[in-house]
This record gives sequence, C-alpha cells and structure tokens, in this order.
Amino acid sequence: MFATPEALDPPRARACHLRKAAPAPHARGAGTTAARSELWLPRPALAACVRGVMARDTRGASLAAAQRYNHFPAAPTCALLWYLSGECDLLHPPLPASEPAVPRRLPAISLCGPFTRPTVSWNPGDMHAFMVLLMPDALQLMTGLDIGALVDRVVPADQALDASWRALLEPVRTACDDEERVARLEAFLLPRWRQARPPGVWGSFRLADWSQSLAVRAARSALGRSLRQAERRIKRWTGQTQRRLQGLQRSEQAFLHVAATRWAQPPDWADVAVHTGYADQAHLCRETRRVTGFAPEALRRQMFTEESLWAYRLWALGVDEDWESPPSAPPPRKQHVPHPGP
Repeated sequence: MFATPEALDPPRARACHLRKAAPAPHARGAGTTAARSELWLPRPALAACVRGVMARDTRGASLAAAQRYNHFPAAPTCALLWYLSGECDLLHPPLPASEPAVPRRLPAISLCGPFTRPTVSWNPGDMHAFMVLLMPDALQLMTGLDIGALVDRVVPADQALDASWRALLEPVRTACDDEERVARLEAFLLPRWRQARPPGVWGSFRLADWSQSLAVRAARSALGRSLRQAERRIKRWTGQTQRRLQGLQRSEQAFLHVAATRWAQPPDWADVAVHTGYADQAHLCRETRRVTGFAPEALRRQMFTEESLWAYRLWALGVDEDWESPPSAPPPRKQHVPHPGP
C-alpha cells in the first residue's frame, strides 16, 4: 500500500534514503551571504528516481536586489517546487539578468518540466523554497504524465497532478522544517518508485549513469529494437533527444571534473575537454554557454563571489567524491545491444 497523507505525518520522522550533503559554506567570497542553501542526495533505493532535494531560505539575510536572482542551468529533470514563504518571478529572456526582462509570477506550488535552456528567477523579498528534482522517466512511470508537454514549462502542481499525488503537496508544505519535509517526501516516493521501477535500472543520480541506463533500457524495450525506435522511446520518456541528453551529461562531467580539484585554481580547459568527452576546448565553451549561460572560466570564477549562483555552489561543494554516493552504473553485458546516439 502507498503512504496516505496521515502516514506522511509521523512524529519527527527522518529520511533514510535521502542524505544531506554538506551545505554550501558562507562567506566564500564578497558576493555570498548568510542565506541558507542545503542539498540532499539519494541513496541507491531512490537514485534512479530522485536527482536531489534542495532548500533555500533567505529570511533574515538582508539580501540586496541584485543578490535575489537565482541562476539555474538547463536540466533534464522535472521538479516539484514549494514556495513556503515569499514569491518568485521567472524572467524571460533569462540572460543576462541585469537587462530588462518580462517577469512571470510562479505558483506557490509548481511542477517544473525539463528545461532546454538556462533559467533565471528573481525574488521580490525574503523567501523560503523547497524543491525535489525528479528524473523525467521516473516521474512518467509513477504518474503517467506526458513529459514532452512539460518541456520548458512551469505549471501549477495541483492542476497537473492527479489526486494521489496532490495528497503530497500539503503535508510537505506544512511540515515543521526541511528535514521533516525530506522525510515526508521519501515516505511518499519510495513505495511508488519500488512499484514502478523497471528491472535493470541502475541506481545512480549522476547523469552519465542515468543516460547510459536509459539508452540500454530503450534498446531492450518492447519488440522494436532499431536505433530509431530506441531514440523515440528516449524522447517519449524524457521529452528530449538522446543528443541533447548527451550534451547535458558532458556538461555535468566537466563540472564535477573541475569540482574534484576543489576549485582551487584555474584548470586547463583543453585538458578538461579531453577528459570529459568534448571534441576540443571550443566545443566545451560552446556547450557550457548553452547549458549555463556562462563561459566555463567565468562560471568557475563567479561561483564563489556571486550570491545568485548559489545553486551551482551548492552542487559543486555537495557532490563530493568522499560523499557516500551510489556506486557507478555497472558496464553493460557483452552481448550486442543497439545503443542510440546522436
């Protein structure tokens, strides 16, 4: 049986399959503040379903207007976003944030689809937000939603989700703190994912493992196993082409490759390109701009000085090689499997 709303409200429950990564430290540079940003990463039981959980609280931090922007990269994930306090305007065009943009006020509880471009939002005042990032194929398996219809869109969650999923929204909103929100979220997702999870799915939240697992599952699914049929399945499950997913995968690999150096000094970007699947440094620079809106060195340099890049900072410091992360995906069996590609 699935968790009922009452079951989501045990006294001071704590999550077992979502573990908090180290929050971003304060005062790493002139642009950072005492605003709270936290990240939870999944253990193997939820890793192919949940990419991560993020919380952001600026109440009492006295942020200037320029510090209340939020930059996010293009991403293959969907998200459930709760604004527990304060408001948020999604800006269009998204970059650069300093230029005039048309704001769109987000619902208090939103369902966000995958985004093919970087996004920028702005908070008119203090805010407290909580967000779970969900793998698009997992969300489709659990809800039956058309992920393609959600690409580059943010919609009210109570209008997009059915009654069984709407039962999650209020318990998360009314939890006493973010730790309890994570526990209620886990109690809701875990039984649904256990029932919906396809056999052979690899338990990793890293995009490289997820993308490879997705390609193998698409190639082995149903009767048609041609390259074109596998590519169509991937687009139906994720709303995006395999080529675009591979670009996002390379971008994450480059980000984590540089993160492993603890961001101590400027890297050799040509070397980073070679080690993370790019044709050359120019290819790395083009794709980094497409995914983040920044050149690689500009992103590295500003990450610890600009408050608006808090999400990048959080992932850079939270996804650490020493963290108890799910194991890398196993290599595919030696039998021939058509592998969809660009």
